Amino acid sequence: MALLPQNVSFSRQILPILALIGIVIAAFYIFSDLPDRSTSEPEQQPPKATGALADSARVAGTGLVEPASEIIDIGSALSGLVTDLRVQPGDRVEKGQPLFLVDSRAARARLTEANAAIAEARAAINEARTAQSTASQQLALFRSIDDPAAVSRSEVIRAEGEAAAAKSRLNVARARLSAAQASASSANTEIGRLTVRAPISGEILAVNIRPGEFVATQGGGGGLPFIQMGETNPLHVRIDIDENEAVRLQMGAEATVSPRGAAELQVKAKFVRAEPQVVPKRQLTNSAAERVDVRVLQVIYALPESDDFRVGQQVDAFIPAVDNGPRAPVQSTEVEEQE
Repeated sequence: MALLPQNVSFSRQILPILALIGIVIAAFYIFSDLPDRSTSEPEQQPPKATGALADSARVAGTGLVEPASEIIDIGSALSGLVTDLRVQPGDRVEKGQPLFLVDSRAARARLTEANAAIAEARAAINEARTAQSTASQQLALFRSIDDPAAVSRSEVIRAEGEAAAAKSRLNVARARLSAAQASASSANTEIGRLTVRAPISGEILAVNIRPGEFVATQGGGGGLPFIQMGETNPLHVRIDIDENEAVRLQMGAEATVSPRGAAELQVKAKFVRAEPQVVPKRQLTNSAAERVDVRVLQVIYALPESDDFRVGQQVDAFIPAVDNGPRAPVQSTEVEEQE
C-alpha cells in the first residue's frame, strides 16, 4: 500500500496484528457474557422431615388450611337491595347475629295491610255477634209466647232468618280474621328472612357485597357467595394423601406441618378425622412434576394456636407411616405356557 513505509508489509505485519486484536476483543465479549455457574444456598428451603420422622417411615402430603367448621357460604333467602351491611372481614360474630339486611319495605307494607284487615275483621266479628245476639233474643221471645195467635208465623220466620244470617256473617268475619292473621304472619316471616343472620358463632372471612347492591337467591356476581365465614378457633388443615400411600398412613398419629415457603417453621397438628371417601385430587400445588390424575384420601388435623397460618393457605405435612418392611413380589396367577 502507498501510505505504508516501504519496509512495512500490510499482509505480513499489519493484518496479523489486526487479527490478533479482533481475537482478543471476541474473547473478552465471550467470557464477559458467560452465565454465573457458581452455587449458592436457595432462598427457600424445600420441605423436609425433621426429628424422629427424619429417619423413620413417613408419608408426605400437601394441605389447605380451613376453619374447624369448614367455610360456610352465606346467601339470601329472598332477592332485593342490600340496605345495611353489619360486618366486615375479620369480625367475630355470634350465632343469630345480623350480617346484612335486604330491603323490606314491600314486606312491611303487606304487614300494614294485613294488620288493617285484622282490625276490620275483628270489627265485623263484633258487629256479627251483636246482630246474632239480638236476633237470638228476638227469636227466643217469639217462641216463649204461649198464644200462637199473638205473633204471626211470618214474624217468626223473619226472626229465624235474621238469626241464621247473623251466624253466617259471624263465620265469614272469623274466616276473614284468620286469613288476615295468616297474611300478617307471612309478612312477618318474610321480614325476618330479609335479615340474614349468622348460622354459627365464628369469624367473617370474606364480604362480597356492599350496601345498595342487588342480591339474588341464586348467588352473587361472578358466582361469589355474599359472605364467607367459619369457626377459626381452632384452625384445621385438610391434607391430601395419595391413594398409593394411604394404606401406609398411621391413623391417629400427629402430623408435622409447615407453611408453604417456610420449611423451617414446623408445628405439631393433632389428628381429627379422615374423610370416609377417597376423592379426585382438586388441590393443586402448580408443581411441574405434580400428577393430577390421582385420587386422594383427605385427612383432617387441628393446628395449634398460631399467627403463622391463615384460611386458604397451603401447607406441607409429614405423617408417620406404618413400616411393613419390603413388599413381597406379586405372584402371577396366570398359567405359564409349557414349552
